[in-house]
Amino acid sequence: MGQLKNYVTSLHQATKRDVLARMNDNKVECMVKAKEYGFDYWDGDRRYGYGGYKYLPGRWKPLAESLIRDYNLKSGSKVLDVGCGKGYLLYEMSLIEPGLIISGFDASKYALKNSKEEISHSLFYHQAQDVYPFGDKEFDLVISLATFHNLKMFELKTALTEFQRVGKQAYLMLESYRNEQEMFNLECWALTAESLFSVSEWIWIYKEFGYTGDYEFIFF
Repeated sequence: MGQLKNYVTSLHQATKRDVLARMNDNKVECMVKAKEYGFDYWDGDRRYGYGGYKYLPGRWKPLAESLIRDYNLKSGSKVLDVGCGKGYLLYEMSLIEPGLIISGFDASKYALKNSKEEISHSLFYHQAQDVYPFGDKEFDLVISLATFHNLKMFELKTALTEFQRVGKQAYLMLESYRNEQEMFNLECWALTAESLFSVSEWIWIYKEFGYTGDYEFIFF
């Protein structure tokens, strides 16, 4: 296994969430709508997802800087973002190191259509559970934030195997829980998650499917 990282946690904790309000807000209907990954999920009402996923200059800069520094990325290094959404993190990385060769894919056609214009040519539609159209160890770093928990268990094997295969280094962030309170909070809040596992269960899955990269968990 790789190292447990702490890149996203502080950013995640900066937002307050009323988990009970979401659970009591006709959550089943909201889950169905959210899983379309269209306008409502990204830019519609908060009850369906992000409540407006806009580019905020500098928001992703600390994470981008950490990834570039810790994984020794430089001009000519290749980076792939699995589940890139609108590509804001990749864009921020390209501002810091313009020589990076960036690629990203997502299963949301809406997100790709509304991605950062400057890098939209580097993004494409693909699903994380399908075989990736890249060679072995093609990328210096493969990253994925808050995507793999949206897959079913039988889809995780291919996703993790491919994630491992195409990257020389890897960083994967997922939602998880460490106790009953965090499990309850996650069950209340999550709209699109298909795999709600504890930290120990995720670690077991990583080992079972051969993932040896770095990882991080966020908690609710």
